[in-house]
Amino acid sequence: MVKYPRTTWKHRLYIPEIIRGLMLTLKFLFRKKSTLQYPEQKHTLPVGYRGVPRLITGNDGNERCVACKLCEVVCPPVAIYIEAEEAPDQNYKERRPKVFQIDYGRCINCGFCEEACPVEAIEMSQSIEIVGESREALVYQKEQLLAVPADPRKPQLRGL
Repeated sequence: MVKYPRTTWKHRLYIPEIIRGLMLTLKFLFRKKSTLQYPEQKHTLPVGYRGVPRLITGNDGNERCVACKLCEVVCPPVAIYIEAEEAPDQNYKERRPKVFQIDYGRCINCGFCEEACPVEAIEMSQSIEIVGESREALVYQKEQLLAVPADPRKPQLRGL
């Protein structure tokens, strides 16, 4: 049998705990406010911030993706869908994505797609402003994914 210490009548009324809670509230009440006027002032995100995935183009302006579907396989919420087609120019790749969709309503920004890509065709951008009026508006097609802006602070990859 466990014996608990006897409590006094002050502790049974919870007055010390209520006073401690009020003191903590007053401490935060008079702190300096850091409100950001969002549309006019943008957040400064750290360099390693994982925003939404975006597709990268090579130096020639074509997408780097070779439609290997590794990002589709590794995506935990199954937010990526790819259909492959034969590439018209057989210079450096056999296939390219005919359809490349990312459902941002499902995407959890885990970065697994970036890690799995063998040609580094997908990266996590600094974009945090993904909005849509319906579920269908959150499904981004290949052209929209290529248009997501890159982070100017991040060094761009060379090659392809």
